[in-house]
Amino acid sequence: MTSTVRRALAFALVGTLALAVPVFATLEDPALATVATAGPFLAIAAFALSVDDDGVAFELFARPGDRRDGKLYGLAGFTLASAGLAIVTVGFGMPEHVFVGTVLLVAYGNLGDQAVRQVSTERVLATAGFVVAGFGAAGVGQFVTARLTDTAVTVPRLAFIAASGALLAALLRAVLFQRDDPLVMAVVAILLWLFTSLTGDISTTRIAVALGVTVGLGYVSYALETASLPGMLTGVLLGLWTIVLGDYGWFAMLIAFFGIGGLAAKYRYEDKKRRGIAEENEGARGSSNVLANSMVALVAVLAAAASTDLGVSAQVFLFAFAGSVAAAMSDTLSSELGGLFDNPRLITTLETVEPGTDGAVTWQGELAGVGGAGIIAAIGLVAFETVDPMGAGVIVAAGIAGMTVDSILGATVEGWLVGNQGVNFLATLAGAIVGGTLAVGFAVVAA
Repeated sequence: MTSTVRRALAFALVGTLALAVPVFATLEDPALATVATAGPFLAIAAFALSVDDDGVAFELFARPGDRRDGKLYGLAGFTLASAGLAIVTVGFGMPEHVFVGTVLLVAYGNLGDQAVRQVSTERVLATAGFVVAGFGAAGVGQFVTARLTDTAVTVPRLAFIAASGALLAALLRAVLFQRDDPLVMAVVAILLWLFTSLTGDISTTRIAVALGVTVGLGYVSYALETASLPGMLTGVLLGLWTIVLGDYGWFAMLIAFFGIGGLAAKYRYEDKKRRGIAEENEGARGSSNVLANSMVALVAVLAAAASTDLGVSAQVFLFAFAGSVAAAMSDTLSSELGGLFDNPRLITTLETVEPGTDGAVTWQGELAGVGGAGIIAAIGLVAFETVDPMGAGVIVAAGIAGMTVDSILGATVEGWLVGNQGVNFLATLAGAIVGGTLAVGFAVVAA
């Protein structure tokens, strides 16, 4: 066993202390419950910051940065984060199974990552090791905790929470410093806590299909270099949430954007490069690009899942989702295809400008953008009984509105107030607002 695997195993064993929290969290005295649950982690943190740098414990737990600093900061950060989450669990009502699942998925995910690295240097395989090990540990830990605390939660929901947490943690590790365990644990725990409040059934079949389809398509996008590793993880995570919390039709819209948009970015890439309009990383979408174009759609999915509590029809959020995706598709196709043509004009003044100028449009690009919105509308028309021809028209209008907003913002504020990703986000937000508002205004759906 190598030193890195041995270290990861030691961290995993420390993380296993989380299973004791559900037992002590039920103590009647809140102060005693807090001490009993957070105390062991705080004690280990104190030990980590005081241990000699030439002892056996230091050699076991030390990460490369710890050796340089002479302190076990990695172990201290991990246990302090665990203690903080334990206090939130006891004092603020975070479900015990969420706490246990979060700690175990990070601890055992790291072990899976390091185990895979012993046989392969492929980053994507190491990430897969993290996700699989984290998912398994979180699933088992949550199940045990639910039984210990008599929590009424179904196995499919536990599996969904475990899968969501493992993928989100892998994504955060890919875009942040890989060993930022405290931040990863905090973000994952908060999101999974949110998921426990969502109503509605989650089926095993839906989860299995979601994971199979999204992971398969995600790997294909990575292999074809239409998405970076963080971009792939973001797409898989969004796909999982869209299928499980939304429906297959919602996912069809999303994957149409990812697939067609990715191919459009690759189309005549060398020509775009010579014209100075090519995307970075050979056209591969990174996590920031994926999130900028999909964050509004994700919020619409979550809002639809919580629509009963919000008192708003889920169909309103369906049109907001479709409008945001249509805007993203329209903007992507208008930029990627329209940029290949000469004599673009600035949308605000109609003066001729150089290709690649922010806010510049061509009639060919505008036509491609309308076609992109039409694709999303067609999917909605086929996939949903509630989307009739009028509803399809609403989606197209929302897509065009978002594309236009993107061009106007590009010509006016991009580069000094907001960046490209910010403009993309605002364009999809405009598409969502127009889609939801028009759907209600034209009585396509009830408010």
